Amino acid sequence: MNHSLNARGETTKPTRRATANVTIADYLIQRLRDYGVHDLFGIPGDYVLSFYSELENSPINVIGCTREDCAGFAADAYARLNGMGALCVTYCVGGMSVCNSVAGAFAEKSPVVVISGAPGLDERHRGVLLHHMVRDFRTQADVFEKFTIASTELTDPMTAFSEIDRVLDACDHYKRPVYIELPRDMVHVIPPVAHGFRGTVQNSDADATSEAVSDAIDRLKHAKRPVILAGVETHRFRLQDELLQFAESASIPIATTMLGKSVVSEKHPLFIGLYEGAIGDANVTQIVEQSDWLLLLGAFLSDINLGIYTAKLDPSRCVYATSESLRVSHHHYHDVELKQFLSGLIEASKDLPPRPMPKTQTRNKKKAKTGRDNTQLQTSWMVEQLNERLDPDTIVIADVGDSLFAATELTIHERTEFLSPAYYTSMGFSIPAALGAATARPDHRIVVLVGDGAFQMTGQELSTLVYHNHNPVIILLDNHGYGTERYLHAGEWKYNEVAKWNYTELMKVYGRGEAYKVETKDSFLETLDRVWNSPDHPHLIHAVLEENDASDTLKKLAERMKEKV
Repeated sequence: MNHSLNARGETTKPTRRATANVTIADYLIQRLRDYGVHDLFGIPGDYVLSFYSELENSPINVIGCTREDCAGFAADAYARLNGMGALCVTYCVGGMSVCNSVAGAFAEKSPVVVISGAPGLDERHRGVLLHHMVRDFRTQADVFEKFTIASTELTDPMTAFSEIDRVLDACDHYKRPVYIELPRDMVHVIPPVAHGFRGTVQNSDADATSEAVSDAIDRLKHAKRPVILAGVETHRFRLQDELLQFAESASIPIATTMLGKSVVSEKHPLFIGLYEGAIGDANVTQIVEQSDWLLLLGAFLSDINLGIYTAKLDPSRCVYATSESLRVSHHHYHDVELKQFLSGLIEASKDLPPRPMPKTQTRNKKKAKTGRDNTQLQTSWMVEQLNERLDPDTIVIADVGDSLFAATELTIHERTEFLSPAYYTSMGFSIPAALGAATARPDHRIVVLVGDGAFQMTGQELSTLVYHNHNPVIILLDNHGYGTERYLHAGEWKYNEVAKWNYTELMKVYGRGEAYKVETKDSFLETLDRVWNSPDHPHLIHAVLEENDASDTLKKLAERMKEKV
């Protein structure tokens, strides 16, 4: 059986449970708790009300959201910080609504458990059309099968427990979403026999692992400019300690991808910055692309991570290791687990000749300018000011668009304290993700960077944050629409505009917190100081941007993508 993490981040085995006189609902709740899921997000409906009652009577904290897709984003962010997350919705009208956020969790390897109610088995045979049903009773299950790593319908009491074990084990092992459908007349059923599940079969090939490690280390011995490019899987599989141990032992500088930002502390002396191909920092790009032995560890080779395919990475000088594949130069190795490969590199690096610690070659961070300035606001400038205030107890969440591209300049102090959908790039992630992050890390300050377009999609989840007494800082970047799309496809297109909202009135509607409208740099600085010194309530800063404002990263990206749109 796979290991999970306790509250201190230590690996533990999920506890084996006694199953006598245990209902299917109780067993599912017990197993979620075994994997460290102590909070669950969702919206109830009649097909799942009985299970919701069981949840409320359990130690799991149930958090009701404003929309199902918001529950999905919240569970995703919770999973990224906690190790596994969960959401619970009703049949079809709830399940279909959460598809987009679960698809994003699948794309970016976030272990989310989707639990859906369903019509009871008895009522399915009455020959009448039941509300919420689409084509047939399996429609929703068929849909979720496309973007979950494992799924089950708990229709057989004899196999229900083993199916729950199988699906949760897959979620933990592969770090991808799973789907559990629970018919409402199965909630209180006590199976007569509990069939066991033996756990995922490990397919690691010791000989292949040893040969791959030797292959990589042989090249490393002769490398003069090795670099590690760390990706998001380093975080998902909790391999940061192994990554750092290897890097420190072999004295190799570390860069990360955009999606992998903050997999290690960006204050670490070996950290050199984000690699984004031609759209990123030129110094980091040069170091990575001129490396004579580049170790890509847990990195997604996506279009955004590769700077819209501007990356110049020679496969003959690369190790490409993920949870799914391993290539050393042009040699492909099968059945080698990422953790085993990293462990092998650590052990083998002990025999490397001494290598001088490389001089820190971090990006030239822009220092925040001081002095009075009554000019209009710019996103990159605001990020510079925010960067001066970050500390180890701050989590930054960036939505899609210039909120994300400008935020790549931030220096994150601790690992996994920058969250964004940098691969799937679904707008509307950030506000509900703040709910998930605040639930998982209530002792941290949550700062959100979100555009007005994204806020109008899912921003009402801020009311749930307020309701549950969380105190986020929301910096709403107002450029009256979809600013990224304006740069991708030039022209005064009305479809890029959004309605003007009086955002500062929202906190009155929510019943707690303060809101501010700022239009100049001076007023933003004064407001940010006030907000930072008042962590005991939520804040919404409505920042009106200079017309046609864009970060350098967005401008570079737009130039690369214009020919494709």
